Amino acid sequence: MVIGALRLKLVVFGSVSLKDKRRAIKSLKERLANRFHASVAEVGSLDHRQQAELGVAVVANDGAFVTGALDKMVDYVRQDTAVTLVDYETELF
Repeated sequence: MVIGALRLKLVVFGSVSLKDKRRAIKSLKERLANRFHASVAEVGSLDHRQQAELGVAVVANDGAFVTGALDKMVDYVRQDTAVTLVDYETELF
């Protein structure tokens, strides 16, 4: 069993309130979870209106599959127009 963890640090430039940020982040979380069959949660910067941190987890029996899935998620987030990817880190367990 291989567990992949991904931490995404994001900026939501279009948000003028926490409500705006949460709307954009909720949409991104749902799309990532549905498209990549991953678990996604907001794990940091909860009270900042333009910053967000997401934690993503993927479990599979093949390390190459997990690494590929995490890489595809990073590329997907980079293409999103509602958020800007600032930094990310991945770990395999």
